[in-house]
Amino acid sequence: MPSTTSNSKLPRVAIIGAGIGGTATAARLAHAGYQVDVYEKNDFSGGRCSLIVKNGFRFDQGPSLYLMPAIFAETFRDVGEDIDRHVKLLRCDPNYRLHFHDGDTMELNSDLAHMRNVLEKQEPGSYERWLALERESHVHYEVSVEKVLRKNFVSIWDFFTLENLKMALNLHIHQTLYGRVASFFKSDKLRKAFTFQSMYMGMSPYDAPATYSLLQYSEFAEGIWYPAGGFHTVVSKLESIAKARGAKFHYSAPVAKINIDASTERTTGITLEDGSVVNADIVVCNADLVWAYTKLLPPTPYSRRLEKKDQTSSSFSFYWGLKRKIPELGAHNVFLAEHYRESFDEIFRDHSLPTEPSFYIHVPSRLDTSAAPAGKDAITVLVPTGCIDPQKEQDFPAMLAKARNDVLRTLEARLKIKDFASLIETEIVNTPQVWTDKFNIYQGSILGLSHTVPQVCWFRPATRHADHPNLFFVGASAHPGTGVPVVLYGARLVANQIADLVQRGKLHVKGGGASAPLGLWVALFVAALSILVWALGGMDA
Repeated sequence: MPSTTSNSKLPRVAIIGAGIGGTATAARLAHAGYQVDVYEKNDFSGGRCSLIVKNGFRFDQGPSLYLMPAIFAETFRDVGEDIDRHVKLLRCDPNYRLHFHDGDTMELNSDLAHMRNVLEKQEPGSYERWLALERESHVHYEVSVEKVLRKNFVSIWDFFTLENLKMALNLHIHQTLYGRVASFFKSDKLRKAFTFQSMYMGMSPYDAPATYSLLQYSEFAEGIWYPAGGFHTVVSKLESIAKARGAKFHYSAPVAKINIDASTERTTGITLEDGSVVNADIVVCNADLVWAYTKLLPPTPYSRRLEKKDQTSSSFSFYWGLKRKIPELGAHNVFLAEHYRESFDEIFRDHSLPTEPSFYIHVPSRLDTSAAPAGKDAITVLVPTGCIDPQKEQDFPAMLAKARNDVLRTLEARLKIKDFASLIETEIVNTPQVWTDKFNIYQGSILGLSHTVPQVCWFRPATRHADHPNLFFVGASAHPGTGVPVVLYGARLVANQIADLVQRGKLHVKGGGASAPLGLWVALFVAALSILVWALGGMDA
């Protein structure tokens, strides 16, 4: 979206939420000359991309894997900035260290010679099959970025085309990630090593479409990076850019409702919890989408359907400041359960904490020494668990105690460190309830709506409300979906959509989309895809 000189005739925009999506949208719209005000319930920016700082330790509250760096660079470039002048990136090498139940470890990185040695040790002949998987995943990556992330499916006919049907087949959406990867490897450990990445999207690899092999491809093709100063640096720099172009950020300003003119169905602005009314020509909502539909807008059949959609996982996240460094841990560490499928089923089928959880540990101080006092480590332990289920009795204090004990026991056994708990001098914990209360996340689902086939592309909640035409959504549960780089593309889509509608004088003309019944269209799409798969020789294992 090109820069425009400040113009009082351009619409005034109120943005709800200063997460990565709201902040990036603010920077883009302010750069184009819009009058932008951002209202954030907390006294800090970034949402789940925020920091926790205590006793000299710094923790990334949420995301810690900087993937798909070209999307970040494009975001800054679109607002007239060079990302290299704002963000210093540190390369993670190895990408991560995997720990298995039997004490075996595996380090994966982007070095082909290293990968050959690692893979062939696990399964002779697996290196060439891994290269074949990477070639296929490269297609998944390139097609997804160009045909999904960069495209806004405004009309149903933008999605239901023969080209997109063929694209879906090439993306292997008719297969699960685990099933597809298993067709390349016999080794249980290699199957785990190249499928756990579905948890970056809060999904089980037994449910996630095979398309998401693009995640592990991105790691090997482009590397894993970390912004010096923490992931929040990206949000902070975008906020500074937005402010330099006239945007205003209002903190400790929770929104109570989105105001709707009943006669026109247009939004007229927002009302804050203190009763203040903010008039705006356009409202962009970066709050959790399901929460916003159910708490900020009048109830509708569509909002009730949203509550029934598949959610991603929640987590027990432990932020530990340690008395000494733990050289046995790299920057990124994944501890995988022996009973892999059962652990995922307990999360996503039972909405509970697995009997034997897999978990992820991030050590920011391994790359950025400013994250911890000298001689000490800051570590974040993320233990996936089921989201809050109102229909089920969930004893969260007991689950929290179990998660903590399971992590400590596993670390002591696999790292051969006695009494790991005695090393913890600072501790903060986010539970599903804390995630819900702190960030207004529906049912504590930390990555929003799931990315199952009936909940992506045109089937996902639209960036523009179907009934209130000057209300827009950006964030994990809106199209194109979850993950920081994906949400950055969501901000791009929303800003471009607003600019296009304003330029064409169509801002107040309903655009269709979000509230249309989906069941029939999902059935037709799946049926057409199944026929095409059958005609071409059936599904792979």
